[in-house]
Amino acid sequence: MKNSYLLFMILIICIPHSGKAQEYKRNLQYFRLPGFNGLNQFETGKDTSQISFTGIKVRVGGDFALQFQALNHSTKSNDTLATLGSNFNLPAANLNIDVQLADGMRMNLVTYLSSRHHNEAWVKGGYLQIDKLDFIKTDFLKNLMKILTIKVGLDEINYGDAHFRRSDNARAIYNPFVGNYIMDAFNTEMFGELNFQKNNFLLVAAVSNGNLNQTVVKGDKKPVPSWYGKLGYDKKFDNDLRLRFTGSFYISPGYDNGQYLYSGDRTGARYYNVMQINNGAADFRSGRFTPGFWKYESYQINPFIKYKGIEFFGIYEIVNGNKSRTQTGGSYTQIGTELIYRFGNTNQFYAGGRYNLVTGKDTSAATTKSINRVNIGGGWFLTNEVMVKAEYVNQSYSGDGWTGTVFQGGNYKGVVVEAVIGF
Repeated sequence: MKNSYLLFMILIICIPHSGKAQEYKRNLQYFRLPGFNGLNQFETGKDTSQISFTGIKVRVGGDFALQFQALNHSTKSNDTLATLGSNFNLPAANLNIDVQLADGMRMNLVTYLSSRHHNEAWVKGGYLQIDKLDFIKTDFLKNLMKILTIKVGLDEINYGDAHFRRSDNARAIYNPFVGNYIMDAFNTEMFGELNFQKNNFLLVAAVSNGNLNQTVVKGDKKPVPSWYGKLGYDKKFDNDLRLRFTGSFYISPGYDNGQYLYSGDRTGARYYNVMQINNGAADFRSGRFTPGFWKYESYQINPFIKYKGIEFFGIYEIVNGNKSRTQTGGSYTQIGTELIYRFGNTNQFYAGGRYNLVTGKDTSAATTKSINRVNIGGGWFLTNEVMVKAEYVNQSYSGDGWTGTVFQGGNYKGVVVEAVIGF
C-alpha cells in the first residue's frame, strides 16, 4: 500500500502543465491575489492605479490542501509513542468570500470547511477594509486616505510578517514549506487597525481585546485591551532587488485576556500525531510550541530580501511573560532563517531550506527548554493556482526543562509531500 501511495503522489507531480504562471486579473481593489501572483505580498498597498469601482462585486475563492506524511518519532523518556505509518492526512479546505462594497471598501470572510481539529465547517473570521472615505463624501479626506488603510473585524491580527507566509489551514500556497514556524504567532481577535504607508515606510497602530472566544458574560474576569503595532521599510529598488525590514510588538497586559497569540490557530498543526503517547489524547497542535503565558509582551523582527530568484526571510522574536500571578519571569526566544531560490522560465520551480530554533524557560526558576527544526524542500507551481511541494523535516527537543515529559530527548523526522490549490 505504501508504494501505491507514493506512486499516486508522483503522478500528481508529473501532471502536464502550461509551463508558466497564468495571468491573473485583479478584479478587486487593494486585494492580495491568490496563487503565484500573491507571493511575497504583505500588507495591501496604496497603489493609485487600482481598478475603478463599477458596482458591487462578489469574488468566491477556495483553498485545498492534501498531505502525504511519512514521519517517524522517538523519545528517551519512559513513555511509549504511538506508531506512525506513511499515509495521507485529512484534506483541508477553505471557502473565501471577498466583496467590493464601495469604492475603496472591501469585505473578507473565510470559512474553514475541513480542518485537522474541527470536523464541522466554521467561520475563521472576517474584516472590513477601508482605503477611501468616498462613502461619506466624494474625496473626503482624500490626501489622508492616500496613505491610510483602516481595517476592523474579527480576524488574524497583523503582528509580525510570518503570518503572511504561513499556511492558514488549506491556504498553503504562500508557504514554501509544509509546516509553519515552531512558535506560531497567529490568532483571530476583535481588532481595529490603522495602517499608514508612505514613501516605502509602514506604520501599524492597533488595538484588540486579546480574546479568541468572544462573550459578554463578565464573571470574575477583568479583561483589558491588548495593543500591537509595526514599523517597517519596504522598497523595490529595481526589477531585481527588494528590501523589507519590519519590527512588531504585541502587549497583553492582563491575566484575563488569554494566552492565545501562539495557540489561536484552531485548525491544527501540519505534522500529524508527532510525539503523541500511544493511546493518549491527540494534540492537534503537535509539532509546534506554545509558551502558555497569560500576561506577556512579544517582539518580532523580520528581514526580507529578494534579489532576482533568491529570497531570504528571517525571524528574531522574544516573548516575556507569566504563567500565572505566582509563576513569573518566563521568557522564550525564537530564531528563524529561510532561504529560497526560484527558477525556471517563470520561476515556477523553487528549492530551499529553513532553520528554526526556540529556547527559553517557563519561569525565572525553571530549567531551559530548546527545540530546533530543519526543513529542506522544494516545489513546483503547475499553474498560478496549483502547486505541489515536498520537504524533509527534522525536529529535536533538548534541555533539562523537558525532563519527565514525552519530549525528553524527543525527535521526529521524515518526508511530507503536499498538494495545494488556491484560487
